[in-house]
Amino acid sequence: QVQLVESGGGLVQAGGSLRLSCAASGRTFRDYAMGWFRQAPGKEREFVGSISWSGTYTYYADYVKGRFTISRDNAKNMVYLQMNSLKFEDTAVYYCATVVAGGSVSSDMSRYAYWGQGTQVTVSS
Repeated sequence: QVQLVESGGGLVQAGGSLRLSCAASGRTFRDYAMGWFRQAPGKEREFVGSISWSGTYTYYADYVKGRFTISRDNAKNMVYLQMNSLKFEDTAVYYCATVVAGGSVSSDMSRYAYWGQGTQVTVSS
């Protein structure tokens, strides 16, 4: 059974930084692309970024590009989301997810079969 557990969320002032972590278990982690998504109150869940199986390729939504960085450590079955220059509008529950198959980056939410429970990020203005 695939399990994803996020951590690292919290309250931060605008302009600050946070690092989210996602611990994965239940299958061969290194074979699959990973993604981060977020959902703000009253809004639909949206794509943040994705990382390929090897970590060589990343892909970001325009609204976080240049501020957020995804990385992974396949030896530890971990994926990270470093968030810098946080804005009030980044406030959301952040979810990590893994694709049903394949190692390539993707922003297509339908490709992600397994999801964590989410971690709250609140940015004060």
